[in-house]
This record gives sequence, C-alpha cells and structure tokens, in this order.
Amino acid sequence: MSPGFFVATPLPSVASPRLWIITIAALLVLLAVDFVITRRPHEVLIREAIAWTVFYLTLPALFGLVLWRVYGSTPAGAFYTGYVVEKSLSVDNLFVFILLLAAFAVPSALSQRVLLYGIVGALVLRAVFIAAGAAVLQTGTWAFLLFGVVLFGTAVKVFRDARHGEKPRVDIDRMRSVRLLRRVMAVDGEYHGARLSVRKDGRRALTPMAVVVVAVFMTDVVFAVDSVPAVYGVTDDPYLVFVTNAFALLGLRALYFVLRNVLDRLRHLNYGLAVILGFIGAKLVLHWAHGVWAQVPDVPTALSLGVILATLATVTATSLVADRRENAASPAPGEPPEHPVRSGPMPPSSPPGNRCPTEDQA
Repeated sequence: MSPGFFVATPLPSVASPRLWIITIAALLVLLAVDFVITRRPHEVLIREAIAWTVFYLTLPALFGLVLWRVYGSTPAGAFYTGYVVEKSLSVDNLFVFILLLAAFAVPSALSQRVLLYGIVGALVLRAVFIAAGAAVLQTGTWAFLLFGVVLFGTAVKVFRDARHGEKPRVDIDRMRSVRLLRRVMAVDGEYHGARLSVRKDGRRALTPMAVVVVAVFMTDVVFAVDSVPAVYGVTDDPYLVFVTNAFALLGLRALYFVLRNVLDRLRHLNYGLAVILGFIGAKLVLHWAHGVWAQVPDVPTALSLGVILATLATVTATSLVADRRENAASPAPGEPPEHPVRSGPMPPSSPPGNRCPTEDQA
C-alpha cells in the first residue's frame, strides 16, 4: 500500500503567492466591471449577450496559452479539460436559474443583476469547497476514492432522472431558505429596482430581489458538491481547479441570455452530463488505485478531454436531430395531424438541469 494513503502531503501547484494575488485581483476587476454594467437595469439584447459571451470564452482560451508557454503542456491541458467540464456543468446550472427567475417573477431588466449576485456567491462557495477539497486530498490518496464515489452517485441520479423524464421543479413556498428568510425579516411584495431592502411602515423589509438572491445562492451550494470534485478528477492543483471554476462562472451571466430560449432543445444534455460525471468518477477511482497498486492504469488528461468533448458533441447532435424530427412531425397550427397520435406515454423530452436541488434541499 502506498505510504501516502494516510499521510498528509502538500499538493503540487504551478501557482506562487504572487500568481494567486494577481489572479484574485484580476477576478475582482472583472466582477467590478460586471457590477458597473448591471448598475442600471436594462433589457439585455442578444447582440450584447453574444459579445460578452465571446469575451468570456476568449479569456480562458488565452489564459490556457499563457499556461502552456510558461508552465508547459501538462498544466495547460489540465486547465482546458477542467474548464470544459465546468462549462458543461454550468449550462446545467443555467436551467435552474431560469426556473428560479420565473418562479420569483423577476423583471427582465433585473435578471442580470440576480445572476451576478449568484455568480459571486458561487465563486465564494467554490473557493471554500476547493480549499476543503485540497485539505482532504492532503490527508492521503483515499480522498480520490471518496470524490469518485460522490461523482458516481450524482451520475446515477442524473441518468435515472433523464430516463424517467423528470423535470426539475421550483416551489418557492417550500424552499427552506425562503421560509427561514421570511421568518427572520419582513418581505415586501414588490420589486424596488435592484435594491435588496427598503424601509416600509417604519421598519426595514427585504425585497423579493433579496429573497431570490438567497435562493440562487443556496442552490449554488448543491452544485458545488459535484462540480469541485469533478475538476479535482482532472487535476489536483488547487490553483487550476480555482481558475477553471472562476472562468466557467464569469461568463455565466451573458451565456444565460444567449441560451435561455434554446436550452430546452438540448434535451439529451443530462445524459451527457451523467456520462461525464461517471467517467470522471471512474478516473478518480483509477487514480486512487494507481497510487496503491502501480500496475493499475492512470487515465491521461488528453484522453479525458477527448472523451468529454466527444460526449458533449454527441448529445448536442442527437438533441438537435430529435428536436428537428419532432418539429417535422408536428402539424402546423390549425391543421390535423397526418398520422394518428400514438397511444401511451411519449418519449421523455426533459431539458437539462436534473441536478436541480429539491425545494427542501434549498
């Protein structure tokens, strides 16, 4: 058995304290810019959303090239792979955000400010989970086995929900975070722009904006449970895990406005997420076993990236084909169907987002 199985060892990292400071400072600048942009609520046009999405896709691409030039291909490959994993999981997050914003009847002009608060909360939570994950990994290689089991469990749940066609639901009156918040403070019934609280009848009351922000923040907790172990399945460098999460989350606000009208067409995405989470879970278990028995193979990062990209490409293509066939089979408005309607349950057409926490969890 490997001597590092239960022995605390520092995790290797490409980052120096100076690089950490530069990275966090750059992240704060980007968040400040986002807050300035959303300071005045406005409807987000598709052109604006696409421009910001391209910007936030270009940043990690350039960052990976810098890593490649300075530190070599191994850290850069791990960064790109982890980024693809996190970006694919973040698309799943977007569908839940759509449900929450609809359940709370958030005005369109305020949507991007709500999303920005959610992203900041997610970044803070991911930083906490990443630090906790690094501390666990330092205690020995058994932590890889633990992370692998967590991802396996999530993959099975996502796949099972996809097979049953179960769609996530949001009942704000049953959410624990919302019920607790209403007990602590009074909640006003109207939105007051981007304000989180107002003074009414001589006392301070929360606005619906504050309640939805808390609800989004609490769902971030659930998403972090499998997102962070998934990236640790690609690299055990805490710095690379952090920057992949940060880059994936930063562009989430703009990506929401690009994809909100087409997310339901990616009906097979949840199958792909189940495959990716299961594959990374297997990779973590093999990595643990490799540290105990050297003859067990370790999955290289290049192979991981290939499997993940192939999976995402496959489920996207099958989703578009299925959507095209359904549209072709559907009669035009006012026209009778050309073929008799088949009796029995229709094939499930569940949108992504089956990692959505239940109302009681949030």
